[in-house]
Amino acid sequence: MLRKILANRVVILVLMILQVVPLMIFPPTSYTLKSQEWWLPALLTFLVILSIVQLLIRRSRAAWPWYLFSFAQGFSIISRLMMLMPHATVIVEKAQRFNTSYVVITLAAMVVSALEIWYFDLPEVHNAILNPRRKASTA
Repeated sequence: MLRKILANRVVILVLMILQVVPLMIFPPTSYTLKSQEWWLPALLTFLVILSIVQLLIRRSRAAWPWYLFSFAQGFSIISRLMMLMPHATVIVEKAQRFNTSYVVITLAAMVVSALEIWYFDLPEVHNAILNPRRKASTA
């Protein structure tokens, strides 16, 4: 039953589009010209959009758009791990404080990215996109 829900074409399309959320979600201070953190999420989002265009608009049967999804989400996890320690604390009134919002956002985005990697590697998901007219088996 769960596999049937996960292989539903509407669910796949919604999750395909929503996968840019864990790539782009950062605190507002990350999106300033003084910060160099904004360009990597933007690049990874571009790669995901390129994959979506290949799969949904151009109807590509190639494997590389699927790999690009996994690459973008995996690289997002790696980059967030690298940025976690330097941003885990902030200076407030000359005292070092734990940056709860950044850590929670980062951990949540990494979990969602890992789930996206798992989900888009399911064969049912590939079949639902590559063969949209074919009904899923009732097994």
